Amino acid sequence: MKTNKFVLTMALLTATISWERVATAQHAEATAVQKIQLSAFAGGSADKTGIGVGKNLGITVGADVAFAPYRGMRPTFEVRGTTPSIAKGLVVAQKDILGGLRMDFLLGHPLLPYGDFLFGRGQMNYQGGGVSYNGFNYLVSTSYVYSSGAGVEYNLGDHLVLRVDAQVQRWSNVPTSSGTVESIVGTVGFGYRFGRRSIP
Repeated sequence: MKTNKFVLTMALLTATISWERVATAQHAEATAVQKIQLSAFAGGSADKTGIGVGKNLGITVGADVAFAPYRGMRPTFEVRGTTPSIAKGLVVAQKDILGGLRMDFLLGHPLLPYGDFLFGRGQMNYQGGGVSYNGFNYLVSTSYVYSSGAGVEYNLGDHLVLRVDAQVQRWSNVPTSSGTVESIVGTVGFGYRFGRRSIP
């Protein structure tokens, strides 16, 4: 009888210790991983429009919603907009608003590389009285915009990051022989991550 009580007591003690370890581990995991992280960014952008020698200087602003990482990668939803508010150039001024998927590659150090694919709408405002093509004078055109790119963030602190990226954008409905054009946009700026720092 005493043996049975001893065995039962030891079993209960062992189960209690195991449960406490599991609960502690789960709490530590929940503390270490922030399931959703919000951030915002802004920077200066240089845009080679793809139409003639057209170039713009503007501002890009946006926001990211990052989800829990999986096997060293972190899916992120991004929205961004660019406007040629610094210099519209002599040929065409491009502005757009885009959204889509960004994938972060978590390397475990201050550098965070990422790639993205974005989609949205854009507008081209043709300078100097417009652009003539096939007997028509184009002052403004709107288009769907497909954008793919890559970049890197560098941690400057618990919340602030330096951000550099480049995008290749495909525009349609433009006054060219193919009706499409590719522009290249490079952006340098800063981002701010809200909440406690947990990932990367």
